[in-house]
Amino acid sequence: MLEKALELARKRAHAADAILRDENQLTLKFESGRLKENAFRQEAGLNLRVFTDGRYGVAGTTDLAGVEDVVARAFASAEQGDDLTFDLPGAAAIPTLSGFDDRAAGLDVQSLAAIGRSVVERLTRPGWQVNATVDRYVETTTFANSAGQSYSSRATAVSVSAEVARVAGDDVLMVYDDASATGVPGKLELARIVTSIVTRMERAARIVEPPEGKLPVLFTPNGSAAVFMPLRQALSGKSVLQGVSPLGGKLGEKMFDAALTLVDDPLVRGRVGSRPADDEGIPSRRLALVERGTVRAFVYDLETAARAKTASTGHGRRGTFGKPGISFSNLVMDLGELDEAALLKEVGHGLIVDELIGVGQGNVVGGAFSHPVALAFRVDGGGITGRVKDAAVAGNGYELLKRIRAIGKDGKWNGGTRLVPPIVIDAVNVARR
Repeated sequence: MLEKALELARKRAHAADAILRDENQLTLKFESGRLKENAFRQEAGLNLRVFTDGRYGVAGTTDLAGVEDVVARAFASAEQGDDLTFDLPGAAAIPTLSGFDDRAAGLDVQSLAAIGRSVVERLTRPGWQVNATVDRYVETTTFANSAGQSYSSRATAVSVSAEVARVAGDDVLMVYDDASATGVPGKLELARIVTSIVTRMERAARIVEPPEGKLPVLFTPNGSAAVFMPLRQALSGKSVLQGVSPLGGKLGEKMFDAALTLVDDPLVRGRVGSRPADDEGIPSRRLALVERGTVRAFVYDLETAARAKTASTGHGRRGTFGKPGISFSNLVMDLGELDEAALLKEVGHGLIVDELIGVGQGNVVGGAFSHPVALAFRVDGGGITGRVKDAAVAGNGYELLKRIRAIGKDGKWNGGTRLVPPIVIDAVNVARR
């Protein structure tokens, strides 16, 4: 269907590109330790973009028999489309990268249930309510354009997540962890999820008064979203074009602590964000975004690059419907050298933030945040003394990243696409609620 759509589009358009994606997903959910739901989803969709008369239009369909209809709708869209044209990438070598795992693709309900039960059984304790989700995803992507670029790829992803809840009077404690990769999780990865949850549940048994003031705070990989989310948005070329990125115009300037290095790497093997090319045919490459505190690059798709008068960085992502947008692949922060004990010594007297409430709400790109803690621990004398409640942390992500005291060596792939280490930051505002 993709070839036919391009053939028809070329008769009227001076350029066109299309992507066909076939995906299927099998999901199992455990509630209170028991398998409650399994769901299977399969969808194939075509997204077509055409350029004509100085404008471009986009249309999509899941009706793969309706080629003529999707082409007609793409041209109708172009009549009302943006007054912008840009060159599509010509034929170029695509990196050899396999994100497909045969064993993962072959996982059935029985196999996924066994994985879920192994996690649930190891987490089961008196008074603990255990929920878990196991997910298997398989994708086939085919891309081509009128300039001669084309590629096809296959990818798999297996995700395992677990959450434990414990209610004691008016105290509700919830602890979560997950893992995602292109292959089947092994015993060590499943054990890491279990150990992580059990350790934090045990540490949370004792409730202590929260500390107050400008304190060193250890943000765990799970708890650092409020700090790093503004940075991710500010590094988007769209935010720069809109004039809302505080990093706009700061290329080559040192804006953060020298300990901070952040790259976007779509070529990391085994990661669910990896891809041989983006959804606009740009070959994948590793891109340094922040290097030793200095801003090195923003990410662009073809449209934002054209408007910014620069080149696409290979970060176009498109669904079945709508025009492409910017999407990171794998965000990787350089790890440090310290283990947990050494990081706690660096904190001395302060706080561990493992989860905050309300992250992502408000003007994220501005960097300022003030959130109550969902899960946090007090540190005194370099040791954890208990869990704190009724506390909040506040600051500005850009400013906090100028005050990095220490970085841990044990990073975690959050969502399978972001490698984040634990990080100790000085002078974070901590207050009682």
